[in-house]
Amino acid sequence: MKDTKTPAEAVDRLEFLHNRAVTALIEAIRRYAEEGVPPTMEERALFRYPELRVTYLPNAPAPRLARAYGQLTWPGEYAVSITQPKYFRRYLLEQLQLLVDDYGAELSVRVSESEIPYSFVLDAAGAAAFENVPAEELARYFPSPRLTQVGDAVVDGLRIERLDGSRPLALFDAPRTDYSLKRIEHYTGAPYSDVQPWILFTNYQRYVDEFIRWAAEGVKNGPKGWGLSCPGSVRIEAGDGDAEAKALAVPWRKYQMPAYHLTTPDSDGVTLVNIGVGPSNAKTITDHFAVLRPHCWLMIGHCGGLRHTQRIGDYVLAHAYLRRDKILDDRVPLEIPIPAIAEVQIALQQAATSVSGDTEDLRRRLRTGTVVSYADRNWELNYNQERQLLSQSRAIAVDMESACIATQGFRLRVPYGVLLCISDKPAHGEIKLPGVSDRFYDSAIGAHLRIGLETIALLKQNRDRLHSRKLRAFDEPPFR
Repeated sequence: MKDTKTPAEAVDRLEFLHNRAVTALIEAIRRYAEEGVPPTMEERALFRYPELRVTYLPNAPAPRLARAYGQLTWPGEYAVSITQPKYFRRYLLEQLQLLVDDYGAELSVRVSESEIPYSFVLDAAGAAAFENVPAEELARYFPSPRLTQVGDAVVDGLRIERLDGSRPLALFDAPRTDYSLKRIEHYTGAPYSDVQPWILFTNYQRYVDEFIRWAAEGVKNGPKGWGLSCPGSVRIEAGDGDAEAKALAVPWRKYQMPAYHLTTPDSDGVTLVNIGVGPSNAKTITDHFAVLRPHCWLMIGHCGGLRHTQRIGDYVLAHAYLRRDKILDDRVPLEIPIPAIAEVQIALQQAATSVSGDTEDLRRRLRTGTVVSYADRNWELNYNQERQLLSQSRAIAVDMESACIATQGFRLRVPYGVLLCISDKPAHGEIKLPGVSDRFYDSAIGAHLRIGLETIALLKQNRDRLHSRKLRAFDEPPFR
């Protein structure tokens, strides 16, 4: 074990141990591929993640703090294995400094018992260099991903008895994080390191086109250092000729959920992801983005209006969710309420007012209420059976992704919000048809996206209060 005195020293040590482990693992794979020599037991002992430990002494301060995170409930040791400490450096320093300043916590770093799977350290180029060696052969001699070691027990509140008696320091350990970092790049087509802490989810490519126009203009005329990261690892910087055309031409169709990131020098930009249609995609991508600990994610998509007074193009600000998608029933039972996050709701309404510019018109066009989400896109075919429940719930809109986005935010401790735009009224004969849809898309998408972006601008001014205590359980890990 290596004792440290400051958060910076602890993170430096994490980086050293992680770099040493990755270098040793890649070198051992190279030697095996070229010479057929497998690693010795002593060499394999190097292929392990570093572990961060925080000790809260019984006689140390026990302050009463208003913030939702960065709290040590019980004296003792807290531990978590860490991956990519260089990327997470700012986050780690922030979390550790709170614990040192307020609790006098002692920090230490050592090598964990958890091995680094070889596939997590190879990028595309590295994997190609060893493609002559079958994966099952590498798995005989090198650590490989084991599903028994990748899970969400801490997230879902399962009690974990550790042999050393330590408590979890964070929601996600190193194997779970590395698993998600690889999946992010697989699904979105862009580097995980470009994902920004403010995330917009949508379910239509037209929102992506509008975002590209806005982001390309920002890269061209915005503050120095802005960039646009696109699927296919295409990056657009200030000075690139015709940035918009270049971004629109990227091979996004190769990826299931293409993502675009407006990056900033202070890593405080905006990410937009087209998650497509359905709650399964919504769960998949939020499971993975959660390891990055974003400040907020918002859903800005389309829905069907359920009230005769609504009009196509009106907005729905969700403040409750009727979960009919069944995607998370085993993780978050239906009797668990999914609360609205007040700071997000206020920001969404303020942003809508600002973009609309007409308070009276917005009052007619924006309604708050319950959104019902289905996994079945053709739920209308079962309308006779669903009608009573829709009426009893007082639902005002129906979609497929919102309940999952919100429930995952609640489950994974990421502030969330949903602002939808009505594209059809299936219960009143106004179903989504090509001609009507095209006119709606042309007129509504630009304004809807601007509301999402303005909401993020407002939330940035109040980020400390955004991380609500209503997202935290009774015995939470200290890290946000």
